[in-house]
Amino acid sequence: MTRWSVNCSLLYTDLPLLERPAAAAADGFTAVEFWWPWPVAVPDDREVDAFVAAVENAGVRLTGLNFFAGDMPGGDRGVVSWPGRSRELLDNIPVVAAIGERLGCRAFNALYGNRIDGAGAAEQDELAAELLTACAKGVSGTVLLEPVSGAPRYPLLTAADAVAVLDRLPDVPNLGLLADFYHLAVNGDDVAAVIDRHAARIAHVQIADAPGRGAPGSGELPLRQWIDDVYAAGYDGYIGLEYRAEGPGAFAWLPSEQRAADPAPGTRP
Repeated sequence: MTRWSVNCSLLYTDLPLLERPAAAAADGFTAVEFWWPWPVAVPDDREVDAFVAAVENAGVRLTGLNFFAGDMPGGDRGVVSWPGRSRELLDNIPVVAAIGERLGCRAFNALYGNRIDGAGAAEQDELAAELLTACAKGVSGTVLLEPVSGAPRYPLLTAADAVAVLDRLPDVPNLGLLADFYHLAVNGDDVAAVIDRHAARIAHVQIADAPGRGAPGSGELPLRQWIDDVYAAGYDGYIGLEYRAEGPGAFAWLPSEQRAADPAPGTRP
């Protein structure tokens, strides 16, 4: 039985953000994940309290949270490697850590950031190494590094790209690969080979079908096979549902009795 987690930043977008955990619970899910919920790195304490209360009151577990990533709707994809925005991320780290402690979240996605005009790749990569280390030291859990698609200036396209960054930080133990099977496949990566070669580095998995980034079964990707393969290779975490779909049919592909995740962390039913 697969342990599912619903990404409430990409699903339930017809609802206000604070109503989405309860909607996930009403649909039978017991685990949720979010991108950074606010447009600023350090939101007001009352906003943080309201977010925490929404998750707690829904009776679901927060299994993943992004660090501040800039203006995502405007095309930003993280500030880890962005000169001039380090202070925002450094100020964001304790807020992320506090939310993680309050809600028991132990997986934190640090989007690497786009290449920026006026800054060399080597400069950005050096900064990213420093800030990934700061993120890892600042939270209780694993900091995730993710290849993404659809962002022309984002430099991490394949699992090998992300693993190369991780390999430059051998003394930072709590870093891992976020393997989003959709992003990897769209970027031309061989997902089966990624699982075979990098299973030990995979700390979180997300899925969507392609083309279209829709629900499993809406496209052509062998998602079920890849999920079985990654579990067989030793992965024991959640599978994040990070696709676009709205309305009552958003989860029609998944029987309701299979949606609740095992409440025991680190185990697979």
